[in-house]
Amino acid sequence: MKIIKIGIFGAGRGGTFIDNIVNNHGEVVALCDKRVEAMEEVAAEMENKPAMYTDFEEFLNHDMDAVFLANYFHEHAGYAIRCLEKDLNVISECVSNGTMAEGVALVRAAKKSKGIYMLSENYPYMIFNQEMRRVYESGALGKVLFAEGEYNHPFNLDDLEYHRPLRPHPDHWRNFLPRSYYITHSLAPLMYITGSFPVRVSAMPVFEPFNEYKHVGSVVGDRATIITCLNDDNSVFRVTGCAAFGAHENSYRVCGTKGQIENLRGMGDKVMLRFNDWEKPEGYENDNLYEPQWSLEDKELAEKAGHGGGDFFVIKEFFDCIRENRRPQFDEHFATICSSVAILSHRSALEKGIPYDIPDFRNEEDCVKYENDFSTPIPGSDGKKPDMPCCSHPDYKPSSEQFEAYLEMLK
Repeated sequence: MKIIKIGIFGAGRGGTFIDNIVNNHGEVVALCDKRVEAMEEVAAEMENKPAMYTDFEEFLNHDMDAVFLANYFHEHAGYAIRCLEKDLNVISECVSNGTMAEGVALVRAAKKSKGIYMLSENYPYMIFNQEMRRVYESGALGKVLFAEGEYNHPFNLDDLEYHRPLRPHPDHWRNFLPRSYYITHSLAPLMYITGSFPVRVSAMPVFEPFNEYKHVGSVVGDRATIITCLNDDNSVFRVTGCAAFGAHENSYRVCGTKGQIENLRGMGDKVMLRFNDWEKPEGYENDNLYEPQWSLEDKELAEKAGHGGGDFFVIKEFFDCIRENRRPQFDEHFATICSSVAILSHRSALEKGIPYDIPDFRNEEDCVKYENDFSTPIPGSDGKKPDMPCCSHPDYKPSSEQFEAYLEMLK
């Protein structure tokens, strides 16, 4: 089997994929990060020592088949385009573009490149989502009508050891990230399971400032954005982006013309498959509660991988696509649809639910509409200031006491 030579841009999150790369017959041959100590820490755990670069352009000239992008959340597109221009295969963790114009440029670059583009979205590959896809593709549920996806990730802002490295300076992207932007963990599993793609979105914010915490650097006072998607097959999704309400969970539910399936909150990997009595397939009960199992082939490696096995399977799919010269399901079209939902849902939420059509950047007229739309609510790492609100209440900011406590924490 061909060994895939891959470079990693961003040693922090990227370094957590080393084992999954090796377990899928790959070799990390180069690292790139402005933090030399971060690269050295990753390299110290590796048997075959990679080359290390602090300059991205020099890194791109290394002999490799592919690049794993694990840099700042909203700044992947430009680096992905440079990879594609050099005909390198590229996998991006975990949104493709931070602005609409970047989505246009990414799709145009992918059309011209010999390289494969893939979004490194791992939640669809969790065992219960793979099981829901299997059941849906069997036809047991009929045609999808409605589905829900929640990625709910509250955390204690006063937990300094957890909080400090995630928001290391006031202009860090996490302090400005609208609740709709981290969309892939709630939306992508539903697209993966059903094959449905959003074509129109409307969103409402859930505004509740973090008054109960002492250390707050974020200027986003929203706890969630509730997004409704009309899809290309007339089905409807309800998704949350990254929410912060109730208890931590990620949950998914798919309802079809014949039945429904969901993973159950607070019950591990268990799924509930349900039918009405008059539509129950042979061999099933009305209510079927069970825990899906990995195949023997994937069990050991999947169980060791992060994010419920998802980190193993995204690398497996990416490498398989390179070896077989085929397009991944999570290609640039899939990826930019997700990002368009994220960006335009935020604009909808700012306008209390005004709907937006989701563009298809394979169509030139949609590209022309957005090719100069660089609006963003997030500061750039180059010092560029945001030009739109990041919160549904644009005047919100943490109290002076909260912000001073946050700054003190950073010391």
